[in-house]
Amino acid sequence: MLPWPDIDTIMFDMDGTLLDLHFDNYFWQQLIPKLYGEKHGLSEDAALEFMHCKTTEVQGTLDWYCLDYWKEQLQLDITGLKRDAKHKINIRPHVEDILLELKLSDKRVVLVTNAHPSSLAIKMEHTGIAHYFDQCISSHTLELAKENQGFWQSLQKVERYDPERTVLFDDSLAVLRQAKREGIKHLFGIMQPDSKKPGVPMDEFPQIDRFEEILPSLSSPN
Repeated sequence: MLPWPDIDTIMFDMDGTLLDLHFDNYFWQQLIPKLYGEKHGLSEDAALEFMHCKTTEVQGTLDWYCLDYWKEQLQLDITGLKRDAKHKINIRPHVEDILLELKLSDKRVVLVTNAHPSSLAIKMEHTGIAHYFDQCISSHTLELAKENQGFWQSLQKVERYDPERTVLFDDSLAVLRQAKREGIKHLFGIMQPDSKKPGVPMDEFPQIDRFEEILPSLSSPN
């Protein structure tokens, strides 16, 4: 159980934490390689290898998450394609249960994502969950990815928080490690970010399987 009385700020990642990562895996690992291959006359395997090489070059940087970067690199309308495929975007189970409880509390609830602002807007519009948050922040506004050195300190410019009284939920091990380096006390991973793939155990951080397990109301005295 989380020590909810000792927490003032709750930070959520978006993709793989609040939303099923299956959409993004489908989009980047199936749809985009297929369309790129068709555009350039490449086989499926060749297109997949090309995408793997291109993503490896920028993994861990802000470009890896930047729709404008990929539009330029691939000559595809990435934002438009995301909008066309938005019907595949799904909220993970019990996410709205915990967001509603937190919304009704006196705690600060913040979405902090590496997603490009256009992607963030598409997903918030489709899911309708933006109203649960006091603020939704794309790392692009800070010009650093969440796993980059200094991101969590820079976040203080747009969202003041006490690291000792903050909890972060994120499916990325690299992000959790960086948040720990910069002093965030309560850190939780996600057991199964993609509903169509097996769980991904973490040794370094406790993981959430279902958000219903940690609802603040379960910690309240009878």
